[in-house]
Amino acid sequence: MQEQEERNETRKNKILLSIIVILLAIIVMIAIFYVRSTHPRTQAKREATEIAKEYAHLNTVDNFYWFTRKETYFSVTGKDDKGEELVVIIPKSGEKVTVLNQKDGQDESQIRQIIETKYKEKNIQKISLGLYNDQPTWEIVTKNDDGLLSYYLLSFANAEEVMIIKNV
Repeated sequence: MQEQEERNETRKNKILLSIIVILLAIIVMIAIFYVRSTHPRTQAKREATEIAKEYAHLNTVDNFYWFTRKETYFSVTGKDDKGEELVVIIPKSGEKVTVLNQKDGQDESQIRQIIETKYKEKNIQKISLGLYNDQPTWEIVTKNDDGLLSYYLLSFANAEEVMIIKNV
């Protein structure tokens, strides 16, 4: 009887140990997947920040955007060594960097407010900044209650409509 109880206890311990090992393996796999899936964004942000510091002398970086339309752009906002708020738009190639003064256009919070008030969109999925047809442009992706996406392209300068694609 004693021997049977010891075997049952040993068996329970082996099962518990197996469950713990499996859970740890799952956690490690999720962590590896997360790190690998965010690595391109992290690397792009690091490189864009370095370029922005070189071209626009940014001291602080407030936001990073990944914009893909016809081409891919990485944008960084922040303050330079004089305290001016700047926007630096960098093509994926790293050539022909565009530096804008933030006061000459709309910032993310203004764009968010325009989308929520003028377009009555509440579920904003993504906001990014880049060049579209060589013009600084905000891209806003929203999702409606039916799960359909809408894409708004608004000019950086005055938030005029560049293009709207609804309910995709």
